[in-house]
Amino acid sequence: MAKEMHNSVKITLIIVATVVFLTLIIAYIVKSDSTTNTIQVNGQATEKVTPDLITVYFNVETKGTTSSEAEDANTLIVNILKSSIVALGFNEEDIKTENYNIYPEYDYKTKTNKGYHATHSLKIEFSTEEKDKIGDVIDAGTNSGAGISYINFELSPSLEQEYKAEAIKTASEDAKVKAEAIASGFDKKLGRLVSVSLDNFNYYPWRVYSASGVSEDGAEAKEAVTSITPSEREVTAYVTAIYKLR
Repeated sequence: MAKEMHNSVKITLIIVATVVFLTLIIAYIVKSDSTTNTIQVNGQATEKVTPDLITVYFNVETKGTTSSEAEDANTLIVNILKSSIVALGFNEEDIKTENYNIYPEYDYKTKTNKGYHATHSLKIEFSTEEKDKIGDVIDAGTNSGAGISYINFELSPSLEQEYKAEAIKTASEDAKVKAEAIASGFDKKLGRLVSVSLDNFNYYPWRVYSASGVSEDGAEAKEAVTSITPSEREVTAYVTAIYKLR
């Protein structure tokens, strides 16, 4: 009885070892098949699109002997700014906060607190079709006591996504065309797609004005912007694809 059990165990171990061995062989073949006889190609595409948004970035800076005093002074200017912008026909929700901070000003030489500094960065976006309002928007900011940090021509999120998808699709098609040409040049046929990756996607807003510090004089900003008509910007995508050859 013991001998029969011993033989049974030996047979079971042989079967298990055989299965493991075959699994390793198959895995090796699959791995070799996926990494040999392949080509790697890069695809690139650039789409051109005209910005549909103007974005004006404001900065409100105030000081006070206490944090509350600095904050109150800042809030006053921001409220005046918002009221002036709303008076131009915008909604208050169109004015968005980018950053807000209150911090102490410390004199390290005398080791004394010199007061508090409050900064509030805001922006307003509106359609390039309303470009004639840009001068009034700048005046609303500077007349309220806010500074103009910079002004951009930008793509709205929906337009950016649309052209991003188009650029990626065209870059993928470019990669496939290159792969087919390489395969044909070696008297091969293009096989299955092994892998693909999105290497990069580029889009940069067009900055038409940037203050050297924080400009509280809107004349320079208005001169820089009103004389410019938004032109096409580039949305670029890069992909890398690996194909089998057969």
